[in-house]
Formats: sequence, C-alpha cells, structure tokens
Amino acid sequence: MQLTRFILTCRYGGLAAGLAARSVNSNGVPTFVKNRLRNDAGGDLEDLKSETRGGRMKKMISPILAGIVATAVLVPAEPQVAKAQAPAGQQGGAPSAQPQQPQQRPSAQQQAPQAGVSIAVEVPVVTLDVVATTQRGDILTNLRKENFRITDDGVAQTITNFGPTDAPITMVLLLEFSSRGYGGYFAYLGKYWAQALFPQLQQKDWVALETFDMKTHLEVDFTQNKEEVMQALNRLYFPGFSESNVFDALLETIDNLKGVRGKKSIVVMASGVDTFSKHNLDQTIKALRQTDVTIFCIGLGQAYQNWSDPAGQREMARMNYLQAENQFKTFARETGGQAWFPQFDGEMPGVFQDVAAFLRHQYSLSYTPTNGAKDGKFHKVKVELVNPDGSPLVVTDQKGKKQKTVVYAREGYESQPVGTGD
Repeated sequence: MQLTRFILTCRYGGLAAGLAARSVNSNGVPTFVKNRLRNDAGGDLEDLKSETRGGRMKKMISPILAGIVATAVLVPAEPQVAKAQAPAGQQGGAPSAQPQQPQQRPSAQQQAPQAGVSIAVEVPVVTLDVVATTQRGDILTNLRKENFRITDDGVAQTITNFGPTDAPITMVLLLEFSSRGYGGYFAYLGKYWAQALFPQLQQKDWVALETFDMKTHLEVDFTQNKEEVMQALNRLYFPGFSESNVFDALLETIDNLKGVRGKKSIVVMASGVDTFSKHNLDQTIKALRQTDVTIFCIGLGQAYQNWSDPAGQREMARMNYLQAENQFKTFARETGGQAWFPQFDGEMPGVFQDVAAFLRHQYSLSYTPTNGAKDGKFHKVKVELVNPDGSPLVVTDQKGKKQKTVVYAREGYESQPVGTGD
C-alpha cells in the first residue's frame, strides 16, 4: 500500500503581508503602506490589540493543526488524490481513445509583423519627377497622363499614378566655402550669387544652408524664414581649409535627406573640382541613382577662368574645370535636374528663376516595372511626350512654328537585389 504524506504549514503572518503588498488602492499607493502612514496616533493601542488577538488565535489553532497532521500521516491517500497531484500531461494506463490535436499555427497572412522587422515589398514602384520644356526652355503645362510614355530598359510601362506636384519646395543650398582660388574666390562669389535665390521662394517653401570645404557644415537647418538664411550668408567671412570635397558633401547631404518628406532638391554652388573626398566619382554616381533628390548644379569655374586669365592660368587647371563641368552635368542628368555655368552676375536671377520653375511644374509619374526591378542592376528609363494615339507630341509656338521638346527626368534607377531591406 502506497502512502502519501501531506505537510501543512500555516504561515498566516507571511501570507497576510504578501497579500497586503499586492493590494493597491485607487490612488496607486499600496494599502499596507497607507495603513502604516495613518497609525501615528493610535498605533500602540492597535498593535496591542493585534498581539492579544494573535495569541488567542494561536492557542485555538494549535490543537486543530495537530489533529490534521496526524490524520494526513495515518490515512492512506485515495488513488484519485494521487492522480490529482501528478504533473500535467499523459498519465500511466491505457492511452486516451482520442489523439491529441496538434496546435494549428497561423498562416503567414494571419501572423502580425513583429516590431522592428523590415518587410520586403514584392511589387516595387518607381516614381519619377518629370519636367517638359521646349527647346527654348519654355515649360509645358496642362499635360495629361496620355501625353507621357515610359520605357524601362526598352520595355513599355503602364503609368499607374499621375499628377502635377504642388508640394512646397524643400531645398538645401550647398555652398563651397573654401580658400581655393586666390584666397577664396569661389567662396565669396557663391555667397554673393546665392542672394538671387530668395526672391524666387514662396512663404511655404523650406530652405536650409550648408557649406563645405574639407567637411560639411550646417549653417541653418530647414526654415521658412528666408531672412534667417540670408543673415547666415552674410556672417560667412573667412573661409578655412583649401580643400573642396564636393563628392563627400553631396553624399552626406543626400543621406541626411532620407528622412525628410516633400519635394526635395539640392542646389550646389561650387567650382565642381573635388580635391580630397573619401568617395570617388563612380561611388557618387551610384548613390545618386538610388536617391529621390533632384540636384541642380551651378558651376563657378567659367567665371573664375574669365577672372584669372590675365594672371596666366595653367592648362592643367583648365582641364580640371572642364572635368568639373562634365561631373556637374552628370549629377544633374542622373537626378532629373539641370546644370548652369554662368559667367556674369546678371545671369543669376534667371538661373534661380529656372530652378524654382522646374520644381513648381513637375509631374509625378509612377509605374510598376514589368521586367523585374529586384535584380540589383541599373535600369535605363526613358520618358517621351506623345499624343493619345502614341504618335510624337507636336508643339508649336505663337507663330505656328514647330518646337522640339525636352524632357527632364532621371535617366534610371539602381534596383535593390532580392533579400535586401531598406
């Protein structure tokens, strides 16, 4: 015969304290703490009564406990009691007639995404900001969805979303402020020419000011107060380093704009000559192909060469500025922007007027690539103006003369390989 022994321990004091510790009143204060706080005056009397009642209770409970313990030791336990004390799970004896049903796991569609986990989008969407002009630079307005045709690596695409973008301008003015060029010629020229930007901005537009030499310096964060930016320009007195790391400055600014919403753009005013960047030209172009920021470049090399020719500029320096112009044209073309190389002060109001007009007359086109955009390769994109029947769009001037059209849009995009997150 199998005996089961039970040992019953009565720790009424510890249990009462434990329950009291878990009790919380409506004010969030534990009740036992509150009782202690209010026993200032009659605490001794209450303690004495508690001790007296506790002594009488002990005398009454002791014989009862002794009887219970003796009965538990001598009386054999019933099988049901032993089974009840066994651990949960299948017990000895005949197995149950009904097999246990396996727990059903929710399907992938029913499972909620875990916080902090990047979800890969299986159907990518490509969005392009497009500006259409005539060969003279006149912007074409009132265009419809049927007037655009998009090809991705030569394959025609279906435009899923279309509309003019009316969002405020979100612009970073990126200014070279180094001591290059006979004591800082580019720094002072850019500072002076940048003043022509502000009459073209509206109250709703946002603008930030950054300068760069060896590193990038944030002078004014995004603001709608144009006067604040102009005052920051006027406080730029003495350029520091002679380095001009335009590649690093562009990539750092683009990276900082990833979390910024809106119609983002960068206006670069610099010589375009890179002297000491950690990134090279190929790395810069690859990064530009993955961004949604439109870049406008204003090269200062032409004006500098006109000014320094009497001083006998070397042929190697001319080659550097010619290469810088080609780089600026590439940056603008890859991102759907434009590049200018003014030579005189009087050209600057027209340049910034074109910048503002570009940003205010963009069309937003979206499509889902049909030839797979998860291959990690560069996809060549071409945007054309057509009639609803697919024939080339014909534009005439006021005299009825045909005008050629020019479409400004990014030349392509670098797709993300399968399995990579954002």
